Amino acid sequence: MRAPASVSLNAPVRVCVRVCSREESRAGRQERDSIQRGGSRASPRVDTLNEDSRQGRRRRLKETEWWTAATRLRGRLFCVRQRARVLSPCDPAQRGQTLMMARRRMMGGARSLMLVLLGHLASALDVPLDLPQPPTITHQSPKDYIIDPRESIVIHCEAKGKPHPSFSWTRNGSHFDVEQHANVHMKPHSGTLVVDISRERAEHYEGVYQCTARNKHGTAISNNIVVRQPRSPLWSKEKIKPIIIQEGVSLKLPCRPPAGFPPPIVFWMDNNFQRLPQSNRVSQSLNGDLYFSNVLREDSRNDYICYARFPHTQTIQQKQPITVKVLTQEPVDERRPTFVVPSVPSSSKMVLHGQVLEMECIAEGLPTPDISWAKVSGELPATRASFLHYQKTLRVVNVSEADAGEYRCTARNRHGTAHHTVHVTVKAAPYWLSSAPENLVLAPGENGVLTCRASGTPKPDIQWAMNGIPVENSPKDPSRKVEDDTIIFSDVQMGSSAVYQCNISNEHGYLLANAFVNVLSEPPRVLTPANTVYQVIKNHPALMDCTSFGSPVPRITWFKDSRFGTLDAETHNVHDNGTLEIHVAQARNSGKYTCVAQNSLGIYENHVHLEVKEATRILKQPEYRVVQRGRSVVFECKVKHDPSLVPTMTWLKDHGELPDDERFIVDSDSLTITGVTEGDAGVYTCIMNTTLDHDSASAELTVVEVTPTLSVVNERPEPPTDLELTDQKKRSVQLTWIPGDEHNSPVQKFVIQFEDTLHHHRGHWHNLTEVSGSKTTAHLKLSPYVHYTFRVLAVNSMGVSRPSLPSKTYKTEAAAPDENPADVHGFGTEHDNLVISWKPLSGLQANGPGLHYRVMWRQKLLDSEWTAVTVANNSKFVVSGTPTFAPYEIKVQAVNDYGAAPEPAVAHGYSGEDLPVAAPDSVRAYVLNSTLAEVHWEPVPPKLIRGYLKGYQVYYWRERSLHKHNGHHTEKQILTFSRNHSHAKLPGLHPFSLYSFNVRVYNGKGEGPPSATQQFETPEGVPGAPSSLTVTNANVDSLSLDWKPPRERNGVLMGYTLKYQPVNSSNELGPEEELALAANDTSVTLLNLKSSTRYKFYLNAKTHIGAGPAVTQEAVTVTDEAVASRQVDIATQGWFIGLMCAIALLILILLIICFIQRNKGGKYPVKEKEDAHTDPEFQPMKDEDCTFGEYSDNEDHKPLKGSRTPSSGTVKRDDSDDSLVDYGEGGDGQFNEDGSFIGQYSGQSASRDAAECPQSSEAPSPINPMNSLNSFV
Repeated sequence: MRAPASVSLNAPVRVCVRVCSREESRAGRQERDSIQRGGSRASPRVDTLNEDSRQGRRRRLKETEWWTAATRLRGRLFCVRQRARVLSPCDPAQRGQTLMMARRRMMGGARSLMLVLLGHLASALDVPLDLPQPPTITHQSPKDYIIDPRESIVIHCEAKGKPHPSFSWTRNGSHFDVEQHANVHMKPHSGTLVVDISRERAEHYEGVYQCTARNKHGTAISNNIVVRQPRSPLWSKEKIKPIIIQEGVSLKLPCRPPAGFPPPIVFWMDNNFQRLPQSNRVSQSLNGDLYFSNVLREDSRNDYICYARFPHTQTIQQKQPITVKVLTQEPVDERRPTFVVPSVPSSSKMVLHGQVLEMECIAEGLPTPDISWAKVSGELPATRASFLHYQKTLRVVNVSEADAGEYRCTARNRHGTAHHTVHVTVKAAPYWLSSAPENLVLAPGENGVLTCRASGTPKPDIQWAMNGIPVENSPKDPSRKVEDDTIIFSDVQMGSSAVYQCNISNEHGYLLANAFVNVLSEPPRVLTPANTVYQVIKNHPALMDCTSFGSPVPRITWFKDSRFGTLDAETHNVHDNGTLEIHVAQARNSGKYTCVAQNSLGIYENHVHLEVKEATRILKQPEYRVVQRGRSVVFECKVKHDPSLVPTMTWLKDHGELPDDERFIVDSDSLTITGVTEGDAGVYTCIMNTTLDHDSASAELTVVEVTPTLSVVNERPEPPTDLELTDQKKRSVQLTWIPGDEHNSPVQKFVIQFEDTLHHHRGHWHNLTEVSGSKTTAHLKLSPYVHYTFRVLAVNSMGVSRPSLPSKTYKTEAAAPDENPADVHGFGTEHDNLVISWKPLSGLQANGPGLHYRVMWRQKLLDSEWTAVTVANNSKFVVSGTPTFAPYEIKVQAVNDYGAAPEPAVAHGYSGEDLPVAAPDSVRAYVLNSTLAEVHWEPVPPKLIRGYLKGYQVYYWRERSLHKHNGHHTEKQILTFSRNHSHAKLPGLHPFSLYSFNVRVYNGKGEGPPSATQQFETPEGVPGAPSSLTVTNANVDSLSLDWKPPRERNGVLMGYTLKYQPVNSSNELGPEEELALAANDTSVTLLNLKSSTRYKFYLNAKTHIGAGPAVTQEAVTVTDEAVASRQVDIATQGWFIGLMCAIALLILILLIICFIQRNKGGKYPVKEKEDAHTDPEFQPMKDEDCTFGEYSDNEDHKPLKGSRTPSSGTVKRDDSDDSLVDYGEGGDGQFNEDGSFIGQYSGQSASRDAAECPQSSEAPSPINPMNSLNSFV
């Protein structure tokens, strides 16, 4: 059947070929489209690289047939992928069953696995929407649109393009003006029509609709969308007479439902709306009639009611009830079967390809006959054929041409048989052989092919159109040539973009598809998001996308880590669509990968990352447990997983969810069941899921009744016996045994051990595996070239049994090694060698005699040939004569007398280091302040470092101070900076100094030559404190100070600042005086000071930058310098000495008299006069000031109140307020107002003073006795 003449070239776009399911086929086309495009552009038949256009044309024409066949495979491939996609468990309640189903389905072999993996390579790729392109219809309503009277009519038409397309509609072949219909509007930026039927009858909008999307690059058209209203006509009224029938006779109850649209669903019920029971005796035919092969007395009833349900109108109609009365007067004779449907010996039936074939045979007879089916010319399709209505209907889905032929149904009872033959003819509406034509993107000057390959019965006609106009009526294009179902484009040019329609039709239907040709000239771009992170489990395939677009088609190249990191072609594979596949991912494959898309117009890079994760494995599986009712049981499930993956533990019971019972306690690695009941018995499964993988293990729980404990004696089990080896193979063997007595404690597990008498002495037993205590066999995986002897130990709750007797020795054949040495390293011990080391294989890993190693190396980046040597009985090899610190690729392969291990992985190393041969360049210094400088340099090129860069060292030293009085300093200092620094800071410098420095690079061998020595000067800073401060020539009102300049001048001295202030008896500081001194001054005399007064001095030096720290000192002025001088002169005279002795004697006598008078109660009025005699200017003397001498830094002083600069000494106040000075001071005698002689206490005061100043190193001053003498005068 051809499309209607008025729209013969505007027929529907295409139909869905049901390869898997409706959803699978839609996604499958997208997957297949991506595979055909090769991950680059619209069509695989135009995958030209940077080659000549003529060569590309010839190549693509040859590939056309290949792609047609390959696409058929890809259609099936996507079905496999869709089925595999549902294997990952989602619902915990079904996870256990799902896992087992997944494992069974995945046992299809490596080929099935590869098909599933290749599904990853298929992904829909469109022209980026920022590029010019003709319209493409992305969504449209189905061909048959049945109106829902309760909702608005929505006819979808969505399209994309650049610029965005405009939309228009036709109805019944004529233009449909949306603006003229008040109840119709078109969605914004869309072609979707919305019809409001709430105010108008729906049948007004029935018809055939078609959408057109156009922009300046072309026109695309949608399917013919037939919009129809559902109809559910009423049942015609009729009066049905009761049916009276003899028992055993056949009966037909007609239904004849009204013809509606869509056809109704028919069923029979009674007055209570209960379905009438059916069987092989009573059944409903395809047209709805109810047949009785023979009636029985119980078939009598008056409510046989036929119902017709119309789903789209949500209505159900019923026929008038039929009354059946069965008579039992005369018995009916039994009879052989005869067919009532069909009633003729043979019939014919035509069915369309892909549709459903239903054939029925209904027979009557007594007893009830049985129906069977067979295909005369072959066998029934097992996967597509099914039987309905108690074998009376044969149903075959997805019919193909192979289903044509003769089918025979047979009715049989004990009296005979009846046959009916159905001749089935299979016709076909047009269907795609490969896929619908696909969009084509070409660069100017390229060639391409559009193919519209379909089949049908009878053979369909093919018509081509461009932008909705028959191609023969379209503008001529010299680059276009139409050949039946193919359009060939040669040397296309800009401006040739268009949308082509392919219309395929025969008497049973038609197909129509859009495919655009877009001529673009675009540099490459990678559409895969940058820095995408791919995660994969170790030892699994890894797939990394590089979805690209460009015109001409970009060429995809992959690198690892850098543009120089080429990939091994044996372990890596780049697919046509740019996807990089690593066949077996290992940890070393982790890292950054770069895919480069390049064509004649440019180049584009994209980076992705691969993370190879460790697999999730259950290390300790739950074990079979036998538990008494009421006890507790614990199932352990310890798991190892990649630390970066988040695990989720799930427990199942009998492949379903755990009971919702608080007795079941799920921990991170265990399941505990408390208070066990009989219902808890079953199989428990732990499942550990991560985002990438999972693992599971199961164990059975058996619950037994509680037995009296007094009569039970638990002991360790007896050892197993009768060990036997069966199913002996090269790498495995089956071990069976008979368990020993359990001694009332069930065996939890059996431990299988082995002894290797070939590589070890007898008696060295090793654990091989463990099995559940419920098993008596174990399948043991073995290594080649081992002499195995096995034994078994039983374990129960009481302990481990004695070992069983050893089995017979089983010798495995030698074989080539399965693995290569690990920990392969390359390093140098001298500047001209390379030491290759590895971890040798053990005896079990050797797999055979004559183990040695093939050591291979070559210098990296030179593409040189591998050099190989054979090494035996060693794990190290030294390569001599190598270049200094050159990168090498290294491989170590295990070899024995039976062959070599698999190709080893490439390790990387460097030959030995040597001292660097170059110094840093462009060395310079920047002075930041007077004590800090920053050194900069250009790093040494890696080739000149000749080793692993450890860092840089800065040597610097102070040449001298810039002051003329300071000498030279040559002590060097070193600062070390690790890694690849290019600058460093030098702290702790001396101001106003000249520094020299150089920089050296160092590696693992040592440091290289120094750079040229550079110098820099630090600016001035504040000076240090003066070297010393000394008080000299203390007088009554003056003091002299001497000092020495600072040791660290740190610049040019501008002078000194002297500050001083008095200190009173309370240690409080008086007003401060400041004196500026010249830079060349080293002493000063301060005049007009107060006598007998302590002063504190602060002296600091200053430069242009500022003042430095101060040095402090304290001193005291004397009482009367002249008197002190005379006293010293008189003391040298003899007469003075005699006088002093007489005065002392007199004072002694007076003291005795005073003492006697005091004991008698006498009083002297002297105390009152002493209180009245107070000098307000008097400063008490301190115990250390009994003599006035030069101030010494060694004296201790008490801190002074109000002092700004603390002193290292302390000033102590005299413990006594009484002294000779209180009563006589200076050179004049003191008298009271009454003329009494106050000096009578002088002797006592003097003696007390002398007693309180024992530390004085000076001779006792005669000034006190002299004052007493003056008092007498």
